[in-house]
Order: sequence, then structure tokens, then C-alpha cells
Amino acid sequence: MAQFELVMPKMGESVAEATIIKWLKKPGDSIELDEPVLEIATDKVDSEIPSPVAGILEKILFEEGQTIQVNGTIAIIKTQGADNAVAAAPTVTPVPTASVSVSSPAQPVTSVTSDVPRSQGDRFYSPLVRNIAKQEGISMDVLATLEGSGKDGRLTKEDLLKHIANKGTTAPAPAPLAAPTPTVVPAPTPRAEITPPAISVSGSDEIIEMDRMRKLIADHMVMSKAVSPHVTSMVEVDVTNMVLWRERVKKEFEKREGEKITFTPIILEAVARAIKDYPMINVSVNGTQIIKRKNINIGMATALPSGNLIVPVIKNADLLSLTGLTKSVNDLANRARNNKLTPDDIANGTFTVTNVGSFGNVMGTPIINQPQVAIMAAGVIKKKPAVIETPQGDVIAIRHMMFCSLSYDHRVVDGALGGSFLRRVADYLEAFDLNRNI
Repeated sequence: MAQFELVMPKMGESVAEATIIKWLKKPGDSIELDEPVLEIATDKVDSEIPSPVAGILEKILFEEGQTIQVNGTIAIIKTQGADNAVAAAPTVTPVPTASVSVSSPAQPVTSVTSDVPRSQGDRFYSPLVRNIAKQEGISMDVLATLEGSGKDGRLTKEDLLKHIANKGTTAPAPAPLAAPTPTVVPAPTPRAEITPPAISVSGSDEIIEMDRMRKLIADHMVMSKAVSPHVTSMVEVDVTNMVLWRERVKKEFEKREGEKITFTPIILEAVARAIKDYPMINVSVNGTQIIKRKNINIGMATALPSGNLIVPVIKNADLLSLTGLTKSVNDLANRARNNKLTPDDIANGTFTVTNVGSFGNVMGTPIINQPQVAIMAAGVIKKKPAVIETPQGDVIAIRHMMFCSLSYDHRVVDGALGGSFLRRVADYLEAFDLNRNI
């Protein structure tokens, strides 16, 4: 019998460590090739670690709740073969979680360990908890006093976010501006603590516990609304040319490329062009600093079979052709629905588009995907009578119409910028070339 070292695989460029959530096997259990051995969590995704060999689990080197560096040995497996076998990192199938970081800008996990250690005594902190603690300036002593709701009292992300929210409600108001400023700025009123309403449950009601991904989404949405004052602008777009062009080319395109072309890549192309025209929509906020993003990385909100939502990101979308955008959209959507996304696939988005029209909705008011400052929703395309201006006079015609809505962070995006950007997207869609070659 040989000993095989099962190692913690690398889960992406920015992921340096992971926390063991649950061992699926115990010492003495038989393991088949590619059979999951344990579940891990990083600050981006949950994953199952499969075994690259068949054998018997001889020894577990780390317990549940502990955090391990990538490429570190986590278990020993007995296999048939030569002694001293060296383990290769297994292939990991990630289970996507919420697609955004909790704070902005995101920092590599490796920078957290110097400020917030992995553990204190017998208590361990996940990479995500330590990352949030560093960003919020929470010391190890404070972490140690917080009550955890996780297994064996482990401090979870939800516990830490609740502490941060409560702390924010009692923070002292800043002092007025000092001289020589002639106008004194009044101190903001501390935000009142929000207490959820009491819920009564009858015998006929069903109680459903949120899964981990839904909890992350819920926390992120509440955080986004608390951080950014949301404003939404809307515009109605005549997309007749876009619809007629796609109808004309879709069969030829699928035959040539082996891909179906949808309206999504066409909309993303218009968004990328509009961002280049209005680059201040492609920013993030860090305190009083505005971070202007160089790359245009567009996230596309994707519904999962579970009912949850994830936002894979098309990197440098402005540099891709319509064919390239189509292939990227189809690839990311398919991998999202089959739980094949990697942490890098959902990282570094600078703007998000969501297609509420796929559910038959006319329009929506989406919540900003932090740390971005804007998100656009595209509604369903419907035939409607519209007034068309012609050299011979106005006529009423049947046109394909769509509503687009833009939610934006009013701290840094005013109505002029938000409205102008959205109108520019509409202009590009309305001016789509019916004779365009692809």
C-alpha cells in the first residue's frame, strides 16, 4: 500500500486559503476515483474536493472549521502502488455563492492574515470573516467577544455583518467642519437600529431554512441598500432593427459557430460602448475616494436551477466582437447552471446587466451589485404601436419596444450622468445596423 497526500487545491488567482466546512468521509472509509472527500469554503465559493485516486482514507490532518493554505496536505489516502506517491491537486467543481465581495475594494486574502490571525485559542475564523474584519478595522480581541452561530460557536459572516450593522447605529456623529470654512456642516443623525418585525407562525405554515447561498445574497442586498442611495432612471427603446437582424442571421450564425445568438450579447455590446462614452459610470467608491476602473468587466445576472442568482463576469467586454460576446455569454451561462464556475469567473465586475425580460417582466428596479455603482435591467421585448417620424409626416407603426432601467449610486452618479448613460445605451440599440455582417 502506498500513501497519497491529498492537498488543498488552488481555487483561483486571488484565493490563498480555504476553510474546511465538512468531511464527507471518515478515516477507514473507502474512496472511489473522483469521489468527493470534503467540502471547503473560500471568500468566493463553496466547493467539494474530489479524490484524484481510489483508496482508503487513512488520516485526516485538519478538523472542520480549520483554515488551510492552498497546496497544503489535508489528508492521507492509502492506495495500491509504489510508496511515497506524490499527490497532484485535484480538480475542483465549485458551487457558486453570491458573486460579489462584501467590501470595496476587495483585497487578496493573503493580506488579511498579518492583521487578523486564523485562530485564537481553539476558535477559527474563515478567510471571509477575517477579510471583512480587516476591511472594517475590527481587532482580534473584538472578534473573540462576538457570539458565533456556526458549528461549535464558530463566528460566521452573518454574525460579523450583524455586529458591524449594530456598531454603525451607535457610532458618534462627526464634528462640524473647523474654521476657516464659513459654513458649518451639520453632523448626520445616527441611523436608527432596524428591528425585524415579530413573525407569528401557525400550524399550517411551512418553515424553510435559507441555504448558504441565499443567506449570502440576502446579506449582500441589505448591505447594498444601506451603503448606496439608490436612484432609478428608465427609458423605452425601439429595438425593431435588433430583433429583425437577429431573426435574419440566427440560423446562419448557429450553423457557422455552433452557438445560438440571443439578445443578451447585443445589449452587452451597447452597454460596453456607452461605458466608454461615460467612463464615470464604471467606478467604485472607497470612503471619499472614487476609483475609476480601467477595464470594462460586465457581469450578467444568471438565474440558477435552485432559484438563486449568480453574476459571472465577461472581462474586457469592450474588446470582444459580437461573436466573442455571444460565445462568452453562452459559456458562462451554461457553466453557471451546471455549477462549473470558478472564483475568477465571478470576480472583478465593474458593471452589471440583468435581463428581467426573460421572466416576462416589462421593467425592474435592480439593486446595485457592490462595489459597483450601477446596474441596468432589460425588460421584455413587446410589439407596440408607436409614432414614427418620416419625411412625409408622422405615422403609427407596429414596433418592437423594450424598457431599460438603470439603478445607480447617487453618491457619485447624478441624474444627468445616469440618465445620459442610459439614453446612450438606448441610442446604440435603436441605431443597430440591419445590414450588419457577422
